[in-house]
Amino acid sequence: MKVVVTGATGNVGTALLRALRADDCEIVGIARRTPDRAHEPYSAVRWVPCDIGLAGSVETLRAACAGADVLVHLAWGIHPRRDDPPMHRTNSTGTDHVLRAVTEAAVPQLIAASSCAAYTPADRWRRVSEDRHLSGVPGSAYSASKAELETKLDRFEASHPGVRTARIRPCGIAQAESAAELADWILPPWLPRWLLGRRLVPVPLWRDFRLQLVHSSDVAAAIRRIAQLRAAGAFNLAAEPCLGANALAGAFGGFRLPAPRQALDAAAWTGWRTGLLPLHPAWLTLADRTCLIDSSEARRELGWAPRFGAHEICAELVSAMCAGQTGHSPPLAPARRMRLGVPSHQSQRPRYR
Repeated sequence: MKVVVTGATGNVGTALLRALRADDCEIVGIARRTPDRAHEPYSAVRWVPCDIGLAGSVETLRAACAGADVLVHLAWGIHPRRDDPPMHRTNSTGTDHVLRAVTEAAVPQLIAASSCAAYTPADRWRRVSEDRHLSGVPGSAYSASKAELETKLDRFEASHPGVRTARIRPCGIAQAESAAELADWILPPWLPRWLLGRRLVPVPLWRDFRLQLVHSSDVAAAIRRIAQLRAAGAFNLAAEPCLGANALAGAFGGFRLPAPRQALDAAAWTGWRTGLLPLHPAWLTLADRTCLIDSSEARRELGWAPRFGAHEICAELVSAMCAGQTGHSPPLAPARRMRLGVPSHQSQRPRYR
């Protein structure tokens, strides 16, 4: 089986390469910045350097897809730095280019990574299934882009019924190798990482905060299973349990510092604008309003069951952050740098401002 993976050097992409090695697949990895092949799991992959958002990328993608049995679309600008390609170019234009290449190369199966962030907000503690409406969370560019992806996939399915099209909708995805990347997104560069998890470290969170997590390897296992079964449709992916504010604060620090959402929004806005914090306040909006998901469909249709629980995932992530662990690809080993006076990361306002 020949598998083409866009975004193959990222968090899920790296985990998927490991999962596919057991199947003796021919793997083609597509990435804007290719990794050092001396490190696993990158050595057995044929790498194709490609910025999927550029105008000439369709020809490169089409050639890479020749003879492929499945394309897994993982490339996505989640919280890019200011000097990275614009989110809209990667997420919207890039997806258009990938779908065109799948069509022109007659790839029979497409698996795309969407997100639970695409769902229309529901009651805070209600778990939603795959039939939930997909309009996204107002105020979040990431959510809006995933809802747009869902619309593109719907249109693609309608126009190309011969292509087995599946989409995954995971919650927050983490593993030890993603620690440096996630820290680059959420933690200030001036914060000593060894402080994380210490008993007396306060973690400011609002009372009703809740978070679902799933391990990167479990997401990869679901994708692998979809490819094996040639499954189509949508699949929520989340581990148990859902973590509340106190549980998360206990993992990342010693205790929760009660903080109103409005105060955190104001602090995040000031910190992001001045470059003191990487986290754009729209991520707080998304964390507050994103749906909790029910993964029964994946368990039933794919035979999928996560190996890691949410507490294990959190502990693994915190331990890796404390140790300064990085991955072995450019996305998973970002340099720590700070430039005061300007935001370090792109805005998360809708319409990619």
